[in-house]
Amino acid sequence: MQDPFKVLVRIRYSDCDAQGVMFNARYGEYVDVAVTEFYRQVFGGYQAILDMGIDSQVVSLLIEWKSPCTFDDVVAISIEDITLGKTSYTIQLRFSDVETQREIASAKIVYVMVTANEHQKIDMPDDFRAALTQPQPSTVNLAGV
Repeated sequence: MQDPFKVLVRIRYSDCDAQGVMFNARYGEYVDVAVTEFYRQVFGGYQAILDMGIDSQVVSLLIEWKSPCTFDDVVAISIEDITLGKTSYTIQLRFSDVETQREIASAKIVYVMVTANEHQKIDMPDDFRAALTQPQPSTVNLAGV
């Protein structure tokens, strides 16, 4: 099996809540960071998608927590699977501790395709679909390790 695309992040002090663990809302932010870096890898950046006259909007985000992460932990956010529909696509992500490989959380985000300017729902363009299906085994290191 080929390695997945992943982003390494270091949990900041400001990411943590009063319990000393990463605040639940931060997971959604890190899903967005990982998907944005994936778009940079696949399309050359988010602007390149907009330049194609298309965009996508989030219609669902599900996060399931397995174990906590805390300040200064280095976390890998990997894209485990992409499921393509006619007008939407789903990206399955996994959060894991880089040092121990312990699973921290999983996330599933669903996007619907829209026009870039009017935000009208459209069918997924063939070139966008083809790009999403190409393997992207690389690591973007935002953690400084």
